[in-house]
This record gives sequence, structure tokens and C-alpha cells, in this order.
Amino acid sequence: MRIGVLQRRTGVSQRLLRYYEEQGLLRPERQPSGYREYHESDVARVLNIRSLLAAGLSTTTIADVLPCLATGDGRLIADCPELLLDLYRERERIEASIRDLEAARHALDTVIATAPPEVVRAVIA
Repeated sequence: MRIGVLQRRTGVSQRLLRYYEEQGLLRPERQPSGYREYHESDVARVLNIRSLLAAGLSTTTIADVLPCLATGDGRLIADCPELLLDLYRERERIEASIRDLEAARHALDTVIATAPPEVVRAVIA
């Protein structure tokens, strides 16, 4: 399939699909005309890439872990022991970010709580 079909099937822009190729996440065949030719399996691969990006992984990490992922029942399966180390590291990085965001929210809540009632009413009204 051509890139436009892959775009329609995945909802991912052609620009992003080309970026995924630049990052080594997709490897379409090139026709003599220069057109990219994608396989049916690339649809699932793009959807897996999107899932991993949504989970907070970088494209560099995804390039490392994608070969070790299998799919079953519509979900990703960690298929290599070394993959788990990378995923645990990413999970800890995300947890640290969550802790930082929660601390920032608490600091904002503390400042907001000091607002006089008339200021709060002016904002809410």
C-alpha cells in the first residue's frame, strides 16, 4: 500500500509516517519510481508506535523495544527479557515526572488557597 492508504488506515499524517521512517521505526520498500510501499503489517506497527508514544516512550526507545514486542489479542506483549529493563526505566522516569507534577500542583493549590473570597468570586463569576 502507498503512504496515503497507510495514512487513512492509521489516522497518522504522511509527515509523521516519514518521520517514523527516518527514525528507523518503519522500513517501507521503495519502488523504482521512488514511491514508498507499505505492507499490511505496517498498519499494526504504526498503531503500536502510537501506543508507545502515548505511553511516554521516545522514538529512540521505541526503536530499541519494537523488535522485542509481539502482539496478541490486540495488545502489546513484552517478548524479550532485555525489553523489560528498558520498560522499567521508562516507567520510573514517568513516575518521577508524575511526582514532580503533583508537587507543582500542590504548590499552586497552596497559593490559590491564599486568595481572598472576593478575588475568588471575581474569577468564578
